[in-house]
Amino acid sequence: MIRIRQVALTVFFICFAFSARAQFLMDMIDTTTALGKGMIAMYQNYDHLRISGYMQPQYQYSTGKGMGDYQGGAMAPESDNRFMFRRGRIRFDYAHYNKKNLPTVQFVFQFDGTERGVNIRDFWGRFFDGKWDVMSLTMGMFARPFGFEVNYSSSDREAPERGRMSQILMKTERDMGAMVSWEPRQKSHPLSFLKVDFGLFNGQGLAGPEDFDSHKDIIARVALKPTAINQQKWLLSVGASILYGGLEQFTPVIYRMQKGRSTEDFARDSSAANIGLIAPRHYYGGDAQFVIPNTKGFTQFRAEYIRGTQTSTGDRSETPGSIPMIDEAYAPLYIRNFDGAYLNFLQHLGSEKHQLVLKYDWYDPNTRASGRQIGKDGLNLTAADIRFDTFGAGYVYYFNEHMKATLWFDRIWNESTSLEGYESDVDDNMFTCRLQYRF
Repeated sequence: MIRIRQVALTVFFICFAFSARAQFLMDMIDTTTALGKGMIAMYQNYDHLRISGYMQPQYQYSTGKGMGDYQGGAMAPESDNRFMFRRGRIRFDYAHYNKKNLPTVQFVFQFDGTERGVNIRDFWGRFFDGKWDVMSLTMGMFARPFGFEVNYSSSDREAPERGRMSQILMKTERDMGAMVSWEPRQKSHPLSFLKVDFGLFNGQGLAGPEDFDSHKDIIARVALKPTAINQQKWLLSVGASILYGGLEQFTPVIYRMQKGRSTEDFARDSSAANIGLIAPRHYYGGDAQFVIPNTKGFTQFRAEYIRGTQTSTGDRSETPGSIPMIDEAYAPLYIRNFDGAYLNFLQHLGSEKHQLVLKYDWYDPNTRASGRQIGKDGLNLTAADIRFDTFGAGYVYYFNEHMKATLWFDRIWNESTSLEGYESDVDDNMFTCRLQYRF
């Protein structure tokens, strides 16, 4: 009987202890009894357990049918509008603190549930050094430490989606791996403004069920935390990132860009020596965020640029989640030079409840091919080599800390090519109306 009561009280206090104070519990529980002592011990064990989450129901309208690949996923072929849950997240955090009130261990589990199914998003643990308070080790499934936008939470981000560049290069943002971080936790430390991450990852992320080759991606980032640069407390933060990885070649056939007599095209290399070699995925990025406080709210500028070498397939420029196959045979890999960027402007409109957001981004998957050259007879260039530019504008209204509404319009341009369906700009602009509930 006592055990049943303990279980019932355990559930009760786990659900309600998050906002309660220890002294309040002491007043409610008779600590002279074994049950009371057990409940106090249980409260102390779960004191740093936190449950949070958010959901994003939205309505979207596209100017063309079957569009929206990078605005939340493509619509059905004959549909130009939809209601959908973009995200539905539940997150559990647990942290244990030492006598200096600094964390020693952190554990996170987060999953995403929508009308399309339920998937794990985060599942990782972190151990902090307890001597110098500057190092930590993270292992599991978590966001890659590359750039700013990839690590900026979807619940905080003002635009409905990350830019096309971020979505292609860092599909699903997360990956399995391990990371060492250097970040002083004491504000008195002379380098408390600096954060350095260095990690080793499988490479394919959540785009695939498992690591399909033995090669790992090395990802590193050095960041200057927001720092006041004048007496008006203007804040500047900057970061530099690198990803050094690749894909194992399971076929002798690989395509690389090469200049011909009149134009550039993919050159076919079918040497048997290619099998087992690593085709490169090398990214180099820089980002900056600049904030000017206003009487109410702030003005903010954000920018990020990434360039490098990407290995993928002939018809896609994103990293494959499994070994590329064609008719049960290994498909050839394509190596491209790319670049991309985004520029953000954010402005509160006389109140922290009203915010204007402007965003421009581009992604050029093949900087050595462009225009009518793509799709030209006799060349190997495909839709995966087309550059896209997007201008987004939106208004965000913050009802309170738990709810906000976003009205957003994306104007998308693709370069005109010789490829069927892309001779001119495709009609794929998107309007999004979203509500976000957060707890």
